[in-house]
Amino acid sequence: MAFAPNHLQLHANLSQRIVIRPDDYIWVDSPAEGVRRMMLDRDGDEIGRATSLVAYAPSSCFPKHTHGGGEEIFVLSGTFSDEHGHYPEGSYIRNPIGSSHTPQIGADGALLFVKLWQMQEDDAKRQVMQTKDASWFQGLVTGLKVLPLYEHGTEHAALVSWAPNTHFNRHQHWGGEEILVLEGTFYDEHGSYPKGSWLRSPHLSQHQPFTREDGALIYVKTGHLHTPSS
Repeated sequence: MAFAPNHLQLHANLSQRIVIRPDDYIWVDSPAEGVRRMMLDRDGDEIGRATSLVAYAPSSCFPKHTHGGGEEIFVLSGTFSDEHGHYPEGSYIRNPIGSSHTPQIGADGALLFVKLWQMQEDDAKRQVMQTKDASWFQGLVTGLKVLPLYEHGTEHAALVSWAPNTHFNRHQHWGGEEILVLEGTFYDEHGSYPKGSWLRSPHLSQHQPFTREDGALIYVKTGHLHTPSS
């Protein structure tokens, strides 16, 4: 994928491990009134690879735009809307390369997890899933339930529900791993990650995750951070 030359670079080196907790958040205004961003990683200005939390104020909107590199959205709270539909909390949306829309937000506002310019050119499928209505599967160990969201090539995205005091095997991340903690607190040997924490672990990194009394719900993506230099 080619796009305009980079300007802003934030955690743009995919070979680095990054952890951002809610206490680290710094919100910045977007070009649209009533829309703010917490930038998690970014390689470019308004056109470029980006992972962000995006907060829409009640009754706000964003101008019509085209997704030159695709867009992935998970609705964390409120309802996100555009001319194609309404997407309440728990909705997972993939808008492929070349798609366009005009976001409109209702009276309750919305908080989104958004990834831009991170789709492969042959990944042309639009997908909308309401995860609150979906069927979960038993995970690899007792206490884990998994809801697959999407897969393409080596990229796999899912929600994983961790019961309290669940321990997973030590494992290696081929192609890296990215986690957003949606509920509870997630742990591994490197630290603790409360709700709202974002972790990006590079290609071939390892850890042994677990939960304690409050359990956890996480969004997790694997296999998408491998680069020729990593």
